[in-house]
Amino acid sequence: MDEILTRIATIRSDLVSQEPSELAEYGRDWTRVFTPAPRAIAFPRSTDEVSRLLAMCDDAKVAIVPSGGRTGLAGGAVAANGEIVLSLARMRRMDPVDVLGATVRVQAGAVTEAVHEHCAPHGLTWPVDFASKGSSTVGGNIATNAGGVKVIRYGLTRQWVLGLEVVLASGEVLALGGALEKNNTGLDLRQLFIGSEGTLGVVTEATLKLARVEARSTVMLLGVADVPSALALFREARRGPFTIAAYELFSQRCLDRLLSHRKLKPPVAQPCDYYVLVEAEGEADLEPWLTGLFESGLAKDGTIAQHGTQAKELWALREGISEALSATGLPHKNDVALPIAELEGFCAGLDDVFTRRYPGWEICLFGHVGDGNLHINVMKPEAMDRAEFFVKTKEADRDLFALVQKHHGSISAEHGIGLLKKPFLSYSRSEEEIALMRRVKRALDPNGILNPGKILDA
Repeated sequence: MDEILTRIATIRSDLVSQEPSELAEYGRDWTRVFTPAPRAIAFPRSTDEVSRLLAMCDDAKVAIVPSGGRTGLAGGAVAANGEIVLSLARMRRMDPVDVLGATVRVQAGAVTEAVHEHCAPHGLTWPVDFASKGSSTVGGNIATNAGGVKVIRYGLTRQWVLGLEVVLASGEVLALGGALEKNNTGLDLRQLFIGSEGTLGVVTEATLKLARVEARSTVMLLGVADVPSALALFREARRGPFTIAAYELFSQRCLDRLLSHRKLKPPVAQPCDYYVLVEAEGEADLEPWLTGLFESGLAKDGTIAQHGTQAKELWALREGISEALSATGLPHKNDVALPIAELEGFCAGLDDVFTRRYPGWEICLFGHVGDGNLHINVMKPEAMDRAEFFVKTKEADRDLFALVQKHHGSISAEHGIGLLKKPFLSYSRSEEEIALMRRVKRALDPNGILNPGKILDA
């Protein structure tokens, strides 16, 4: 064990691990593109331990990679250059729910789904919800300003964080916001850390704002002919007799791989090129609205969940796609956002990019159409070498991001920049913005120890 690890071990004898299996597990995220090579994994149990560890590493100029549930898809939690991974896995305390204030304070390692379960007996929830909720953590959600399946109804993670406890690279601890709904006393420093991917500080605790669990919702799956039809149906849903809680899109190609992977039967009798999954809140009679969709030909086929189990089964079709794509092939993933009004034009251009320039590639498209977020998955052709595939997808990314820029979108909707998208940051942010972000980084982390190389080079 080298000198810095010996020093860290004085905090707690079992704080640091160099077990090969843990180095491999905690040194990577879901991208599986980079080979993990961390120096060690640290498992603090409190903000004080994080503070002391960071102060020691800052003094020794040793790099730290903060780690949550490692469900990111941009390489933001990868330790490939001998860094120490700071895992929050042992910081999972959840305080009692404040029912009157509708808040709960938790440590950053608390798993998203566990927070939902913790709040459910009180009729409350933290409305940050996505397929990886069973393994993603609150700290990771905050670090990436995670979105998910109900952004159209509730907004992004930042809308549901009242207070933060953050440790700076120097070891200084900041208590920001507390449980206050209103706090108009100058700059809101919380927002610097939400979405900063662990490059400015390490979130150790958070006070979360909670929402009431809706008494009734209806989940339906509707088949449509194409993306323009899905957008037309979205316009009809906006005018429908209910509140849209979620509006999700996925292609038949996605569904085929999911059904094959999980050995499931098709959810509807007639295959459709695309499907939308709608969750509608409210007590209104949906039959007249649905009848209109089928009479107009906008919806080709569909099914409505008759009870909670069926609703979960329909949601599993959407939430299981990412896992199924990885299990049935090698996907190159992109996560982009467009203004809703630009989606149709963007998707037409997207088809042109891949069919004309990269013939034979299978594109599996799904996403949160209700908030303009698309997940574009290019599946590696069977005959193509893995290394060649990654070279070609980098070329394709430039074409894709140029199209995103043309339609005034973002190259990353909810997974961040990390390592994978760093070369393309200028497609979404101006030179002036990038220069300012560098100045903020230098001010808060002058020795550059926090998640170095992510988002920005030094």
